[in-house]
Amino acid sequence: MKKLTLLAATALLGACQSMQPAAKASLDGEVFYLQRIALPPAATLSVSLQDVSLADAPAVVLAEQSGPVKGQVPLPFHLSYDPAQVKPGHRYSVSARIEVNGQLMFITTEHNGVNLDGSDPQPLKLRVDSAR
Repeated sequence: MKKLTLLAATALLGACQSMQPAAKASLDGEVFYLQRIALPPAATLSVSLQDVSLADAPAVVLAEQSGPVKGQVPLPFHLSYDPAQVKPGHRYSVSARIEVNGQLMFITTEHNGVNLDGSDPQPLKLRVDSAR
């Protein structure tokens, strides 16, 4: 009977541990462009954190924020990611794009590398360039 009680208690403790929420880390920043034009009301902003380590494979998305633009530049973003997905020796990058009615208007054209070790400056500043 003691073994059965001990086994049940162990199973219960294991279940409680697996129900704890995963630790989260985040990156905050702003997207901006240099052109002196206003965004149309239908504009949407997408920002993603990606593992870009493998040159011959698609980037792995760790976090993404996408939605309608509220206001004008600079446009704030917040990316929450699971630090357990961050692997030593891998390269990570943040990219952004602004679309209007499904048409690309602005996109990041430079590599915006991040370390994800707590040393990244926040807020991150992402410049997007005209796609037209």
